[in-house]
Amino acid sequence: MDHLLFGAAYYDEYMPFDRIETDMQMMKKANMNVIRIAESTWSTLEPQDGVFDFTHLDRMLDAAEKYDMHVIIGTPTYAIPSWLAKKSDTILAVTKDGPSLYGHRQNMDITDPTYLKYAERIIRTLMEHIKDRSCIIGYQLDNETKHYGTAGKHAQELFVSYLKEQFSDLSAFNLEFGLDYWSNRVNDWSDFPDIRGTINGSLAAEYEKFSRKLVTDFLTWQSDLVREYKKEDQFITQNFDFEWHDYSYGLQPDVNQFEAAKCMDIAGCDIYHPSQDDLTGAEINFCGSIARGLKKSNYLILETEAQGNLEWLPYPGQLRMQAYSHLSCGADSVMYWHWHSIHNSLESYWKGVLSHDFSENPTYLEACRLGAEMKTYGSHLLHLKKTNRAAILVSNEALTGLLMFPFKGRENSSYNDAARWLADSLYRLNIEFDILNPADTDFSGYDLLVVPALYAAEESVLSRMNDYVRNGGHLIVSTRSGFSNEHLKIYPDMQPHGLTDCCGMHYSQFTAPKNVALKGNGALSGITGTARNWIELVTPDTAETLLSYDHPYWGAYSAVTCNHYGKGLACYIGCFFEDGTLDALVAFFAKEAGLSLPAFRFPLILHEGTNENGKKIRYFFNYSGREASFTYDAPDGISLLEEKPVAQGSQITLAPWGFKIIEQQA
Repeated sequence: MDHLLFGAAYYDEYMPFDRIETDMQMMKKANMNVIRIAESTWSTLEPQDGVFDFTHLDRMLDAAEKYDMHVIIGTPTYAIPSWLAKKSDTILAVTKDGPSLYGHRQNMDITDPTYLKYAERIIRTLMEHIKDRSCIIGYQLDNETKHYGTAGKHAQELFVSYLKEQFSDLSAFNLEFGLDYWSNRVNDWSDFPDIRGTINGSLAAEYEKFSRKLVTDFLTWQSDLVREYKKEDQFITQNFDFEWHDYSYGLQPDVNQFEAAKCMDIAGCDIYHPSQDDLTGAEINFCGSIARGLKKSNYLILETEAQGNLEWLPYPGQLRMQAYSHLSCGADSVMYWHWHSIHNSLESYWKGVLSHDFSENPTYLEACRLGAEMKTYGSHLLHLKKTNRAAILVSNEALTGLLMFPFKGRENSSYNDAARWLADSLYRLNIEFDILNPADTDFSGYDLLVVPALYAAEESVLSRMNDYVRNGGHLIVSTRSGFSNEHLKIYPDMQPHGLTDCCGMHYSQFTAPKNVALKGNGALSGITGTARNWIELVTPDTAETLLSYDHPYWGAYSAVTCNHYGKGLACYIGCFFEDGTLDALVAFFAKEAGLSLPAFRFPLILHEGTNENGKKIRYFFNYSGREASFTYDAPDGISLLEEKPVAQGSQITLAPWGFKIIEQQA
């Protein structure tokens, strides 16, 4: 692509009357240049078995060609027609809650041979019909694909085969998974029980890992089909989504997106987030960093909100701010779900760019301004290359482990809570970061590596963390890391396993805190806080105590330690505490790692990168309803959207929910 993509999902099938010409004209007025279509309309494309109707699809493609709009086609496999559900008793997924019922989307068993036969037919028929269309620039595989908890007979047979490939010796399998407990031992593969009834966390977690592999295999299968038809200059992507906490929140539990993305040309994602007074940019930053990490490159925003849910209607100026927030993280597109608000069904009040009356509104008019800016200045913002000195290591296996054995309490109870706790601290301090996963073998390109709650970890990953510090890296590792191996078998030695020398500490006991205060020592002298949710009673060996428990019984133990190891430094965090206390700790450690922090913090946020012309681009955001000022201390530049010079040392004031994009000139 040589320009930013700006557009929306469009559904001629959903319209109460014909207005495709009007919609295209309104999109062109907004300088939109792309629509996403087809991914949810199988029952329209194939109303009966083997009867195909591409009327709506052709209308949209004809209109796109007439108005010079790009098109991304989605394979329509994530929402099956009712006639298909009746073809076989095994098409709808059987889950731990029993057989699925037809009605909601994503209710099928993605391993079912009958489903796959019909899915292949619709994909091939669709691709054959559209393959010569000039307006199509890419293909989206399925839609927010997951495994949907499938645990039917066929899926469980595949799981046993998967286990057999890992364990030829049943005794070794039983030992590794601890199946002697409660007489769960499997003495013959033919006796393997229904996985839905297991009380064994290791086995349940392995089925989750296997289920994530089913998603990778399914998307790879679709990618191979599409590649048989697509042109060389057309891309394949997928709109990955994230763990949902009423908005996009963190690492997706049901998909190993790092593995699944390997079959694609460019990563795509759907990011939704709070707005109005709750807009912080943190979700855009964290989920965008995951998306950027999937292919170690730029990515597409295939869905984000325009008006969205009731509480998401943006304040004036926020739609533009949100869009540029995506671009500042490395996105090469902004696409809304969806163009128009629909008039029936579940998502009738998930509003698009246009409201139910289809008329111009403040959101649409702001999109017009945004589109004009993206058209004018997009060449300066496209393919932003980010070179970050900090990284966060995330793990699907650790996430699953903490689903099986969660933290106790209401706060910081999940893996993503632990990950966001640390990631959001870096964000508030204006430390940009990349996202790594355990398959990444080299951490040496980063001065600071943050590892949240790595509950399940292979020995090789722990060894690489040790080597990273020994060779001069700076590591922050948090509570419950190094606890179990990749099969959730708890390591039978001092915790954190494999990291006690590196971190210079150990512990063997932990508890839920009640009235446990924290007090700072050494570099954090004067810092206080309150331990929350989970505390580990850490004994320093060679480490220095940075935070200790201020408590009549736990006062002999450390909460946070710092240890010199080889040429590097390792910090271990043994509990949760307030954001302000965490920010003080992370700021201290980041400076030890040689990172230079801006003089300002959240709500002033700085994102930067290098554009294709080799010039530094700096985005400055004010995520607040109050004016915010700062000193511009970078080399002289041009404020792009205003085309005004900005001198080094000048004072800049950002309006509430305001931002500036400055291109360095030297």
